Amino acid sequence: MRFRRRTFALVVLAASAALTASAAPAFARPEPPARIAPLGPDFLWGVAASGFQSEGHAPDSNWSRYAASGKTDDPYRDSIDFADRYESDIQLAKQLGVKVYRIGIEWARVQPQPGVWDEDGLRFYDRVIGAIEAAGMRPMLTLDHWVYPGWEADRGGWNQPGMVDDWLADARTIVDRYAAGNPLWVTFNEPTMYMINEVRMGSLPVTAVPIMQDRIAQAHNAIYDYIHQVQPDALVTSNVAYLPSAEDAVNGPLIGKIAAKLDYIGIDYYYGLSPDALRSANISQLWHNPLQADGIYYALEHYSHAFPGKPLYIVENGMPTENGKPRDDGYTRADDLRDTVYWVQRAKADGMNVIGYNYWSLTDNYEWGSYTPRFGLYTVDVLTDPTLTRRPTDAVPAYTEITRAGGVPAGYRPTREPKTCSLADAPASCTDPVTLPR
Repeated sequence: MRFRRRTFALVVLAASAALTASAAPAFARPEPPARIAPLGPDFLWGVAASGFQSEGHAPDSNWSRYAASGKTDDPYRDSIDFADRYESDIQLAKQLGVKVYRIGIEWARVQPQPGVWDEDGLRFYDRVIGAIEAAGMRPMLTLDHWVYPGWEADRGGWNQPGMVDDWLADARTIVDRYAAGNPLWVTFNEPTMYMINEVRMGSLPVTAVPIMQDRIAQAHNAIYDYIHQVQPDALVTSNVAYLPSAEDAVNGPLIGKIAAKLDYIGIDYYYGLSPDALRSANISQLWHNPLQADGIYYALEHYSHAFPGKPLYIVENGMPTENGKPRDDGYTRADDLRDTVYWVQRAKADGMNVIGYNYWSLTDNYEWGSYTPRFGLYTVDVLTDPTLTRRPTDAVPAYTEITRAGGVPAGYRPTREPKTCSLADAPASCTDPVTLPR
């Protein structure tokens, strides 16, 4: 995750420009069905997390250094201590009825020094992945969720040409170890946001962004080929953080470099945007940003048109609150989840090849510098609760019912009307908006 200050500023600027853009021909959209079908027994319901954000006991890395140097709002501490509590957390996911559990494999944990592999670190992931599989879920493994070892930071990180070879050495080690279990793969999490955060934290000059982009594309394309040598039927992606009205401008350049080596399109959708929200959007407090569940339909439609027939997977979606408090807009986590799933079902009903949905995240975690934004199905108060107790939100029974039924009920109606001129895929969402049945 996610969508920090500079990112939202980019979206607001792009959305303002989109309002004056000439309208493109709209795709014909079917009339809204009075009743919607479930997503079926093969649909992949899941939960998602990352290594650094949840594991605790952090080894030396770029992000542990950012936190230690005072560049973050909160100290890292031990996050939610997934490293010691993974068995019980995996059981919480199993009780939800999900089929997929996404984790990250932390490079810094398994290779603490150049050329040195930590067997204890690898055995930790052996146990975690084994527990996911024993619970009847399929692992989704992320190779890079914005974190690299401290020794790599000393070498210059993505600024230095040897980064690609170093990265591939780690990635091939992980693929060799875990491909036999038939996991789903994510190479780089939100690579454009990765670059933005490296600039934000001072590790990457703005002028070096194109270089990092090229190196990420080179690494993705190379490990894609390697994964398919080891696991021929693998499904591999690099997920994008979907940016309303700015998707092609912000994520398009990198997607263009790796488009031929994507088995499915991984989409992270969190926030919507519309003309009435441009001035009120808060670029520093995520829990104030507009959610607009219907925007996920446009995000899926956007990539359905860009990659006809390609499988689409919502790799991350969730709702932030401020320290678990109710949102000012009155949206509950359960209602946002049900509304979002309704629009995923609508997308499927309209012919989009949606194969999966992950909720971000199973528990609250370290939101890249702060514990204030809470996204978890289970809330965890890191700063004031030394027991790190997992407390269920109202979305736990809601998601459990959704996975059991394959979606929301056939006659479900969202708690929020779709936005007029959503901008999630401007101008199409303005000229041919989705509607609810009357």
